[in-house]
Amino acid sequence: MQGDDNIMTLRMLFDEIRANVQKISGELGYPAVTFDLSEASKPEFGDISCNIGFLLSKHLKKRPSDISESIAKKYQECKKELVSEVRVHPSGYLNFVANYHVLIRNIMHLSAEKNYGQIDLGKNSRVVVEHTSVNPNKALHIGHVRNIIIGDTVARILHKACYDVKVLNYVDDSGLQVADIIVGFRFGGFSIEPPQGQKFDHYCGDVVYVSVTERYDKEPSLAEKRVLVLKELEEGRSDIAKLGDQITKRVLEEQLKTCWRLGASYDCLNFESQIVRSGLWKTVFEKMKSMGIIYLEEGGKNSGCWVIRSETEAEEDKVLVRSNGIATYIAKDIPYASWKLGILEDPFYYKKYATQKNNQTLWETTLDNTGTRHDFTGNMVITVIDSRQSRLQKIITKIISDFKSASKSYVHLGYESVTLSHDTAKTLNLDTGGKSVQMSGRKGIYVNADYVLDILGVKTYEEAKKRNPELGEEQLVRIAEQVAVGALRYTMIRQDLDKMITFDMTESLSLEGDTGPYIQYAYARAVRILEKSGQEPRLDAASFDLLATAYEKELAKTIGKFDIQVEDSAKNLSPKIIARYCYDLAVSFNSFYEHIKVLAAESADTTNARLCLVWSFKETLEKALCLLGIDAPDRM
Repeated sequence: MQGDDNIMTLRMLFDEIRANVQKISGELGYPAVTFDLSEASKPEFGDISCNIGFLLSKHLKKRPSDISESIAKKYQECKKELVSEVRVHPSGYLNFVANYHVLIRNIMHLSAEKNYGQIDLGKNSRVVVEHTSVNPNKALHIGHVRNIIIGDTVARILHKACYDVKVLNYVDDSGLQVADIIVGFRFGGFSIEPPQGQKFDHYCGDVVYVSVTERYDKEPSLAEKRVLVLKELEEGRSDIAKLGDQITKRVLEEQLKTCWRLGASYDCLNFESQIVRSGLWKTVFEKMKSMGIIYLEEGGKNSGCWVIRSETEAEEDKVLVRSNGIATYIAKDIPYASWKLGILEDPFYYKKYATQKNNQTLWETTLDNTGTRHDFTGNMVITVIDSRQSRLQKIITKIISDFKSASKSYVHLGYESVTLSHDTAKTLNLDTGGKSVQMSGRKGIYVNADYVLDILGVKTYEEAKKRNPELGEEQLVRIAEQVAVGALRYTMIRQDLDKMITFDMTESLSLEGDTGPYIQYAYARAVRILEKSGQEPRLDAASFDLLATAYEKELAKTIGKFDIQVEDSAKNLSPKIIARYCYDLAVSFNSFYEHIKVLAAESADTTNARLCLVWSFKETLEKALCLLGIDAPDRM
């Protein structure tokens, strides 16, 4: 964290208290214990509570309150710049009241810094985050959006925590689902061009893919073509393979437009077909055989297959290579995971694919040696895949751990799936019997991400125009898109990863409550206050002791938690922590706004101090929303 060593945030209040309590406990001859510091449960108790009295009472056979009293008495002799008072609750908790005069001043000055909230947790170590990785045979649906937004947000948070982050998108251009649409175009009678006005990825997924998979049962000859196409895609030399390459590139191009619209960006696209053709699998295959990780089955239903033995009787052995020599899905993932960690020599060259919305270059792998060399490997790999893939990811994690002889170098960041609510399913003419329904691209049961963003955009455009009739069309469209993306991203990130999301179109359109637009509106409100004041907040001339109400203190304290929340989120790979922080910050500001006069304050000095607080809130919320990939519009 940058800044003057004398400038401190709420973290420094915790650090000061912890250091003093440890020192005093030692001086009193008490045994060392690991105690907790937390925010006090009620304002009247103070700001920070410590449970050391309860922990020591077991050792000292004394009441917790007596132990806390002895520490509180001694605490008065310590240097306590950020603590104004120490109290002991009858229950035994040791409570501390912050010196807000110093604390608010410090928070206000530090929040003005460009990198406020940054924490050097990563020490610039390289982390690879892989996310999105949608089969290039269809448009992105609302279930894919959760993956994209989790991965993109985690990458942003890790970057804020000073990791060197590389973001990869794995393109499975040689799998079964791609084979299905190639069957449709080559043998199923479908035109390669979509109807006028329809995106190519929508056409492939909504029409070709769904229709072809339905026809397999009725037309066995078509199903036989699928096996042929799959084999030729993997070999990569035939006209069918060339067609497959053209089709998947077109679908990928449309998918990326949606990803960029959502605010996601990447460093490199990795194509499965090139991983297959690179020879990485042969190297890994021999390595696993020599290490005794895989076995050739000589009997039973897996006769002639190379398998990984299951660890429990409840699970079946996992087939890596079928008896016909075709590698399974997981067999392709193992060399890719090994490559991401730098375990295998990089066989790829790289060429520029595109310049993204944030002006960042997106590279793609190539086996053509006319490309350039880059390093997209890491010391740790985080792979974002939904929890239904947990068993496969567990196998990969174990194999990589054996290869690297290091645990936690390969992390599966799992999440639960997104279902459609009954009401939303009804809009798709699906009768679910009043229940939510699991999405399925194969069955055509899903809502396209583009469709959701368009609907959200129409609603937010109408609302923005109603509130801001003086704004021009271009500005209204920009605000509508910012709010639409913010609403969708926040919906997908505010839940715990292990909780299933039931997506409801009507609920997602709400601009009230715990939503992205509610937080964005708090930001816009702060901008309006600053604009109406007609003056620049004068930080160096501010008298922060005038910020004495509970609403002002609470807002300042919440602003001062930013770096703590970044660290907590990065350590736990939990984007929800930042989402909750943004919401708490907005709630605190709105409470301040409703109870405190800023522009009609009792004195010019009070107005300036409050304007500094509003400005600090605005700057901090904008930085926090950026970690969620959400824009902070000046008008709503």
